[in-house]
Amino acid sequence: MASISKQKNGRRTVQFVAADGKRKSIRLGKVSQSDALTIKLKVEKLVAASITGHGLDPETARWVKGLETGLAEKLANAGLIEPPDASTLEAFVDAYIASRTDVKPSTKTKYKNARRNLIDFFGAEKRLRDVTEADAADFRRYLAELDYSENTIRLRCRGAKQFFRSAVKRRLIDSNPFEELKGLVSSSNPSRQYFVSREDSTKILQACPDAQWRLIFALSRYGGLRCPSEHLALRWEDILWEEEKMIVSSPKTEHHEGKESRVIPIFPEIRPYLDEVWDQAEDEAEHVITRYRDPKQNLRTTFEKIIKRAGLKPWPKLFHNLRSTRETELAEQFPMHIVCSWIGNSQLIAAKHYLQVTDEHFERALQKAVQYPAVSGETGQEPIFPAHKKTPVLQGQSAKYENVRRQSMRLRGVEPPRP
Repeated sequence: MASISKQKNGRRTVQFVAADGKRKSIRLGKVSQSDALTIKLKVEKLVAASITGHGLDPETARWVKGLETGLAEKLANAGLIEPPDASTLEAFVDAYIASRTDVKPSTKTKYKNARRNLIDFFGAEKRLRDVTEADAADFRRYLAELDYSENTIRLRCRGAKQFFRSAVKRRLIDSNPFEELKGLVSSSNPSRQYFVSREDSTKILQACPDAQWRLIFALSRYGGLRCPSEHLALRWEDILWEEEKMIVSSPKTEHHEGKESRVIPIFPEIRPYLDEVWDQAEDEAEHVITRYRDPKQNLRTTFEKIIKRAGLKPWPKLFHNLRSTRETELAEQFPMHIVCSWIGNSQLIAAKHYLQVTDEHFERALQKAVQYPAVSGETGQEPIFPAHKKTPVLQGQSAKYENVRRQSMRLRGVEPPRP
């Protein structure tokens, strides 16, 4: 016979004595008393069948076949039924991806990429409960052996972690083997940062094939828009001409409350290219960018060709570094909370992934140092203070700064003038 117990928090548990004489429990969670009673009666029939070795009656067999994955797994763990197919890696992950109708197509693509790597490594019939923390670490090393970039490895491991987290929530497994896997948070890579100068930007604008491409570049370089999602979401009704502002809808952050859109100035660097596209727009046009809306079009590939046509070499992270360049520029003119409001990120993300230190910063710093040489008080001479009244620079350090400046020029491939 089985029994039902109820905890103070409303959760119910069915307890029974199995064929081996051991007392076992099946935690049902917060279910009604009638549902718990139905499960209790079915458990008694399952226990009786396991003891006698007889088959199940048709009604109980149909009930077992129609069980949801969570309860079926619990009965399987108690030894009452055979484990359901959904306990295998392929079946569970496929069911999870199919159930996520709330995510964007690009997110589903990331899920499918992680699924492919998991199946290739573990095999389709690998049981969820058999995957260990050591297996998770081996999976990460396997991805590295495929010569994936570090960011791609992080994405695939985060996808795997999400799959197994769902399995834990459904009580199919007790713990997530990917939970303690380290290094899954994206980190900045300074070597992939690139500052796109205004001089180069002018060359690129001149190499663009049409007005809409010039605007795409201007919105990226001088407006800091994410390409292509925010460009393609921009509508003419979002352009507030009289206020010199535009509303930028952000598909990437729309699931965060208050982050569906942001308002940015129509910067002077953008205005002529926006006017040009407006003059060419059809009367019934809804979107600002109309020629490049086909999902099959690859703006990145076209952009690389434009950069080469301008006589320049494509840089890493083509569109991201345009946003990064603009945020670095704006950060020198406005408080960071304003800059982040316009760019659409946080100050933490800006500092970690966007703000750059450029050659111009070094040049300006060295010019300041040479401009305000000072002498040491130890020589009996009066120290010379810069105009800002901060700590004086010692005499003789101007030569040191000059050496640093000359070394900086050599590192950048520029031969310094002879002294």
